[in-house]
Amino acid sequence: MTDKEIELKFEDAMIQLEDIVGELEHGDVPLEKAIELFQEGMKLSQLCSQKLEQVERRIEMIVEENGELRKKPFGSELDVNGGDAIE
Repeated sequence: MTDKEIELKFEDAMIQLEDIVGELEHGDVPLEKAIELFQEGMKLSQLCSQKLEQVERRIEMIVEENGELRKKPFGSELDVNGGDAIE
């Protein structure tokens, strides 16, 4: 992955990906160009997926349990003793 791809913001990558999909859906792109667009689209899709995974790891959900607010990592189960109490 190039430095340019790493520095690309999620929103910008999504816009580029949407543009590529639009070009490919239009249907009048020469085969070689379509292959290049497809490859670029796959790279952008992978980049967006990585960025979403990074964000997901940082998100904490706040849930109420037995009258107390507790925080836990996104996507995890909160057991009886799990999570950190929020005071």
